[in-house]
Amino acid sequence: MPSERATGPMNPVIPGFHPDPSVCRVGPEYFLAASSFSYFPGVPVFRSTDLVNWTQIGNALDRRSQLDLSATRGWSSLGICAPTLRHHDGRFWLITTNSTMAGMHTFFVTAEDPAGPWSEPVTVDIDNIDPDLAWDDEGNCWVTYAGINQCRIDDATGKILEGPYPTWSGTGLQFPEAPHLFRRGDWWYLLLAEGGTERGHAVSIARGPSPQGPWEPCPANPVLSHRSTDHPIQNTGHADLVEAPDGSWWMLLLGVRPRGLTPGFHVLGRETFLTSVTWDDDGWPVIGPVDAHLASAPPAATGAPAEPGGSPVRDDFDATALHPRWLTVRRPLEAALSLTSSPGRLTVTGTAATMDHEEPVFVGRRQQHHRCRTRALVDADGCAEAGLSIRMDEHFHYEVAVRAAEIIVRARIGPLASIVARAPKPDGPVVLGIDTDTETALWNPDEITLGFESGDGFAALANLDGRFLSTEVATGFTGRVIGMYAVEGTAAFDWFTYEGIT
Repeated sequence: MPSERATGPMNPVIPGFHPDPSVCRVGPEYFLAASSFSYFPGVPVFRSTDLVNWTQIGNALDRRSQLDLSATRGWSSLGICAPTLRHHDGRFWLITTNSTMAGMHTFFVTAEDPAGPWSEPVTVDIDNIDPDLAWDDEGNCWVTYAGINQCRIDDATGKILEGPYPTWSGTGLQFPEAPHLFRRGDWWYLLLAEGGTERGHAVSIARGPSPQGPWEPCPANPVLSHRSTDHPIQNTGHADLVEAPDGSWWMLLLGVRPRGLTPGFHVLGRETFLTSVTWDDDGWPVIGPVDAHLASAPPAATGAPAEPGGSPVRDDFDATALHPRWLTVRRPLEAALSLTSSPGRLTVTGTAATMDHEEPVFVGRRQQHHRCRTRALVDADGCAEAGLSIRMDEHFHYEVAVRAAEIIVRARIGPLASIVARAPKPDGPVVLGIDTDTETALWNPDEITLGFESGDGFAALANLDGRFLSTEVATGFTGRVIGMYAVEGTAAFDWFTYEGIT
């Protein structure tokens, strides 16, 4: 049974931009997938043995043949959203939707090993997002999706065999979505989100005798919501349930941590949180508190490096492939990124595209801590401009970069773009840096400092307001990503470090 810990493992269990978690268990191990939107590769996949400590083992959609994000130009929050991850008949199954300006394409992929490789996509012809997969005792495969609608498919071809037709759609709040269908005992349960993924987000549930219902709503719906509260974790919803080997139940869900004055600004995106689930005498789930510290934790859990921070994560670029944490925007950059042309360094060959472009030559990782420190050593002699960027999307980002004989700091805030600071460039390669700090922030969520390492220590060139790199300003469903970029020429990055600060 879960052990009570007043200061137990910390939430979020997967910090930073990891929304829409879906989880399944195989033996003693848990596997989780999250949304990736217009970043490539798509759908990060994690493994855990305790639901608290998660390790990214790959990305489900890591080939051009699986994922085309070109039609997401126009809004960075298009793309891959709300995957469902399941294990059935000896294989892992992942179903999701690629939402684009040209429409929505729902498909599933399968794998024997969740670390990959995953199969080529199999199309399912439905017209909305958030698809779920479930199989009944007769082997029928049910897809339930936002609306809430349901159909029966051929799980070999994706062909719809029955439906779609409407099923239970919640308590009447807007945007019924994120359905997950599962069985417990004699009942089938339909879990869903409603109220929108903003402050009104909520989790509701119903049950019935079959995957098709008829549905009896839980009398305590919504079973989870932080709306209209002063709780520091908000937007709680889009949940999935999993049973542990000891028979206890757990919920993985998304939430945000807004900071600053009203309306509150969240900058890390929607993150993955964990809480306990018990079942009352009538067979309904009772959801535990979603707090910074887990009130109850799986017996093997020992804590997770969410916030506060842990040891710096350093990439020396001496492997044959980039770690799966690294992301590019809308397309893979096989020709632009190389670990072999200059061994021990990552070379980045830029085009004319700047960070204002919808497909910049940029490779980054998610910001996962409110206070963090990023450094990178760059040799930009062969490049018109190269450096570090902290990015929400192509319209909202800050850079510190080497350009000719100077170091510049640039800010892009909607239609406004400006070089806000300049300094002479030291001789040779330069260590550039971006720090985020909540201690100096007053009404804004944080302050972002951009600069470089000099002989006298870190030289801060600009301190910029973090509000402009938040969801409440930039809009959308993503979070900040920090990384390296190049424009017109080749730059070499010797190393990159990211450190969460306590």
